[in-house]
Amino acid sequence: MRTLIPVPIGGSVVDVAVPSRQAPAIPGVRMAGFRGSAKSTLDLRVVPYPEFTLFVDFGDALLVDDASGRQQRGCIVVGLAPGSVHGSARDADCLQIRLSPPVAHAVLGASAELGGTVAALEDLWGGDAARLQERLCDAGSWDERFAIAQETLVRRCEAGRRLDPEVAFAWRRMVGTGGQARIEYLADEIGWSRKRLWSRFRAQVGLTPKHAAKLVRFDHAAHRLAAGHSAAAVAADGGFVDQSHLCRDVRDFTGLTPAAVAHASWLAVDDIAWPSRNISPRPSASPRSR
Repeated sequence: MRTLIPVPIGGSVVDVAVPSRQAPAIPGVRMAGFRGSAKSTLDLRVVPYPEFTLFVDFGDALLVDDASGRQQRGCIVVGLAPGSVHGSARDADCLQIRLSPPVAHAVLGASAELGGTVAALEDLWGGDAARLQERLCDAGSWDERFAIAQETLVRRCEAGRRLDPEVAFAWRRMVGTGGQARIEYLADEIGWSRKRLWSRFRAQVGLTPKHAAKLVRFDHAAHRLAAGHSAAAVAADGGFVDQSHLCRDVRDFTGLTPAAVAHASWLAVDDIAWPSRNISPRPSASPRSR
């Protein structure tokens, strides 16, 4: 395990732990542990992200409210586009696992139904969810927790369903192009009609190809903004028609302006918790950087 790294979030400090192994046993799985105490309860908006997210709370301190007003505790799964979802916590002690759609389809078994929702893991796994949470709570270290989680995910992935190869290819192309791949071109590449791609992708991933591409494009833009790139540059390079288009998409996903997203607390831990991302910092004007 990497040494616990303190990260300021919302005026508080949270320790972040990540697995010591850089390459996961399953491509498309990333995990991090969070522990810390706040002076007051933190209200955290859950921002849509192009991976499914599984939270395992060890202290019963994390509470998630979804758009319908239903509250979830314990082991919680967040879909790709959860809408208006907020989380609140004070004494953080939880494991967060991010699953790419191909992995989520196999591991969760209901990725399509989760496309825009928040669900209890128990609703998907039954008693296995409680048993996993108990094993993780009893673990003596973050290394042991990561190993238990990985073992469980490998077993479920091997026994689970696979995405259609064409759908998996379309998803990889979306991610690889930062959400800029045109849907009609993807359909041509895999030899499907646009209608068939739309139908199968929606059924297996939980979003339409257009919405999925928009989500990937937004996520890439948000991290470039956080890295210090200007909104104009992000819009020009990120597949947006213009800066107004970028502003609309950012507002639709977060309710914020691009300037506010650049300093958003939910991006504060990304370089530590999810280090595989490769976003270059803003170019410096200093001659040394040339």
